[in-house]
Amino acid sequence: MTDATTNRPAGAGDNRPQAAGEGAGQNVVPLGGPKPPATHPLAADRPASGQVPRPGPPRGGPAVGHRGKLPVAQGTKNLPQPVPQMLPAPRSPAPRSPAPPPAAAPGSARLQPRHRGALAAFALLVLLPFAALVWYLWAVAEDQYASVTSFSVRREDQASPMEMLGGFAGLSTGSSSDTDILYAFIRSQDMVARIDARLDLRAMYGRPGLDPIFTLPAGATVEDLRDHWQRMVRVSYDQGDGIIELTALAFTPQGAQQLATAILDESTAMINDLSAAARADATRHAQDELDRAMARLQAARGALTGFRSTHRIVDPGADLQSQMGVINTLNTQLAEALIELDMLLQATDAADPRVRLRRDRIGVIEARIAAERGKLGAGSGGSEAYATVIGEFERLTVEREFAEQSYLSALAAHDVARAEAQRQNRYLAAHVRPTLAETAEYPQRLRIAAMAGLFLLLGWSVLTLIAWSIRDRR
Repeated sequence: MTDATTNRPAGAGDNRPQAAGEGAGQNVVPLGGPKPPATHPLAADRPASGQVPRPGPPRGGPAVGHRGKLPVAQGTKNLPQPVPQMLPAPRSPAPRSPAPPPAAAPGSARLQPRHRGALAAFALLVLLPFAALVWYLWAVAEDQYASVTSFSVRREDQASPMEMLGGFAGLSTGSSSDTDILYAFIRSQDMVARIDARLDLRAMYGRPGLDPIFTLPAGATVEDLRDHWQRMVRVSYDQGDGIIELTALAFTPQGAQQLATAILDESTAMINDLSAAARADATRHAQDELDRAMARLQAARGALTGFRSTHRIVDPGADLQSQMGVINTLNTQLAEALIELDMLLQATDAADPRVRLRRDRIGVIEARIAAERGKLGAGSGGSEAYATVIGEFERLTVEREFAEQSYLSALAAHDVARAEAQRQNRYLAAHVRPTLAETAEYPQRLRIAAMAGLFLLLGWSVLTLIAWSIRDRR
């Protein structure tokens, strides 16, 4: 049986896909999906939003039968009938998809492999070394006692008399260069050797025990002793004030105090040596000049003494005065004899014996005058002329006087140099004498452990970040 309108078999289902809005009043619910909200009974005749309504039976008209036929009223057979609405075809149920895994609760995230690696690295690089360090510090490390001393190098500038009149005498100032030298000397191998010869540092620091860091191993060389010295003797230098603060560590309070006292004594001796060397440098040139002037003076005096021994004359000047006096006396006597002869010739004739006597006397006086003048170089003779002797003596006298003046000048310069050297006197001023400890303050266990833990944590963090950044780039 076919429908008159559609020419389809009656009751045949519509196999085309049902459009949205078909079958007003019916809702298609997918399997496993949420149920549609309940609608009002009158809303079945309304078209869905965005769809074109299909023509259907008028309101109040006969309902569609279960076969899809519309009952035809009498007198309306030849009238055109509306297209009947077919019921939707039944669909086969869709296959069920597997249910998703339940979501994890907040705060309970699962550990990833990189998290496990970071925790393992933290335990290996931080916890294990930190635990070993704490065990060493509190169970193995030896207690150490500290002796503290403080000193500086001072220079006493003694003023000259003019400066003393001006009121600038006796000023004491610091010497930074000498303090630098002393700071380097305390940390040097020379100081270690001196203190070792005095206190036996190998016996002081080589105590038996398990401590491999703060004790000195047996058979240590002088280089090992110097390195251990720089760890156990801590020197702090304030360049502004020129003050050196020294902390000596030992395993006993008495040992620490003896060590600090020995360092202070050796430092004092070194500063005294520097002061003596500075004084010697300041007076060395003046002393050399003084030595040369003295040698020159001794040579001049020796030459003059040899001259006097050779010529048997102590003072040629005085001898010359004596010789000139003899000549002057003879000349006076000669003049008197000549006058007497002239007077006698006027009274008598030449055959008088008295005239002969006067003439003999005049001849003798003239011969003596000639002999005396010959001694002074006016005549000839076998011996050296007196004028030559006087000239040599005067030359030697001048050399001796010049040597004496040079010696006096060099001696004055040497005295001035010594005074200047004394004005720059250096000495070591100890502000704090070596103390005797009652409590072991070293090693500073809490401080070392805190710093080590901080650096281990920082190192682990840096390595972890680097490893994760490299992994994320792959």
